[in-house]
Amino acid sequence: MTDRYDVIVVGAGNAAFCAALSAAEAGKKVLVLERAPEEESGGNSRYTAGLMRVAYAGVEDLKRAIPDLSPEEIARTDFGTYTEEQFLDDMGRVTEYRCDPDLTEVLVKNSLDTVAWMRAKGVRFTAAWGRQAFNIGGRFKFWGGLTVEAVGGGPGLVESLTGIARKNGIEIWYEARAKELLTDDSGVTGVIVKHKGKTLSLNSKVVVLAAGGFQSDPEQRVRYLGPGWELAKVRGTRFNTGDGIRMALAAGAAAVGNWSGCHAVAWERNAPEFGDLAVGDQFQKHSYPWGIYINADGKRFVDEGADFRNYTYAKYGRVILQQPGQFAWQVFDAKVKGQLRDEYKIKQVTKRVGNTLEELVGKLEDTNKEQALKEIRAYNAAVQTDIPFNPNIKDGRCTKNLSINKSNWANTLDTPPFEAYAVTCGITFSFGGLKINTDAQVISSDGAPIPGLYAAGELVGGIFYFNYPGGTGLTNGSVFGRIAGANAAKEIAG
Repeated sequence: MTDRYDVIVVGAGNAAFCAALSAAEAGKKVLVLERAPEEESGGNSRYTAGLMRVAYAGVEDLKRAIPDLSPEEIARTDFGTYTEEQFLDDMGRVTEYRCDPDLTEVLVKNSLDTVAWMRAKGVRFTAAWGRQAFNIGGRFKFWGGLTVEAVGGGPGLVESLTGIARKNGIEIWYEARAKELLTDDSGVTGVIVKHKGKTLSLNSKVVVLAAGGFQSDPEQRVRYLGPGWELAKVRGTRFNTGDGIRMALAAGAAAVGNWSGCHAVAWERNAPEFGDLAVGDQFQKHSYPWGIYINADGKRFVDEGADFRNYTYAKYGRVILQQPGQFAWQVFDAKVKGQLRDEYKIKQVTKRVGNTLEELVGKLEDTNKEQALKEIRAYNAAVQTDIPFNPNIKDGRCTKNLSINKSNWANTLDTPPFEAYAVTCGITFSFGGLKINTDAQVISSDGAPIPGLYAAGELVGGIFYFNYPGGTGLTNGSVFGRIAGANAAKEIAG
């Protein structure tokens, strides 16, 4: 046995470090176990854009997270508001009202305070002008309730949290894979870990699990998500194979949530099987509301304008995976070129260009070209061009009399050059996981909290079902990580 720690945190991403910092704030001796080598550390947090959804009443609230907003930036930006009621409504609506009401209320009501707490610890945030606002007439307007992002995106967030943890005396072990929870009649008493090839038993008073979901294990994807999911690309880290979930279930934890559901998006068709840190989240392709999708049969298969991208992108990956060949094309014309996000400009894209629709369609390999051209022409004829296009609102510019109509932002594809981008399904994280209460205590299958065991982040179930509002994943990890660390410290003191 090694020396006793007060708190062992399994994982080294956003949720894990928030838990570690919260426990250290109470003077506890904290060890962080990271399965990955240091250069790949941080779990999925490193692969994100660093966006965090928070409720705010106006710019003064935002300044709690972004105190260095300049008068000029404030003057040229309409930040709007995003109330707790709107956040709660969005969580209910996109999860089909299955999200745990108590956990969701804690998430929403603590969102701004938690981000402000992270800023006080030294994490820097900025406004997401480049991703979540459009410049209309020289003034930026935010839409979709997603305004705050970490400086440096996901990599910046992980590097910042890692440095802050070290400054706060938190010990970090890399290449340290937690294998099993140590338990006795009193509850969880530590972790068995394989650290750089050597297996050790580590005693601790409390363990916090924050090691991500099971999305990087193709066997578990098929077992829980269903046939075909072994064919999905993994957006993020290769190390999130459900270790934390497995250990907790073996120790008697209750499983909860949408085990057959996940966060999955449109992802570059020829991307590698796992995330590439050199590219980060740029393999994603999220500008589909301004164009249309065409599958291998040459047909549209989804309402690209059903809602703001923030509320549809996490569920459309599954729809793409269900298409013939597990891929689709996103098709745009020159009118919306300026609306396409920077991720369309990277060199690692499967892109086809044509000066006519016939030329473009002729270059769409693995696709029924005759049907694709027919489909695009039918779509063009159905666009209600008398309704003005406005990317900042759900503008009602739609199609009529198609088998699948587009509800908003329906632009005719009539201005060359035309572009198409091939995408497949990229899975971000799984939705099923461990049951916790509002104190972040892991609940046993008998219904009571397991003494000495807390959880936060992706491996918690019951919060997201079918879909999620963009930017809520990091906020969820931060909120419950902070709560887990604080209550772990209280349990020790008690």
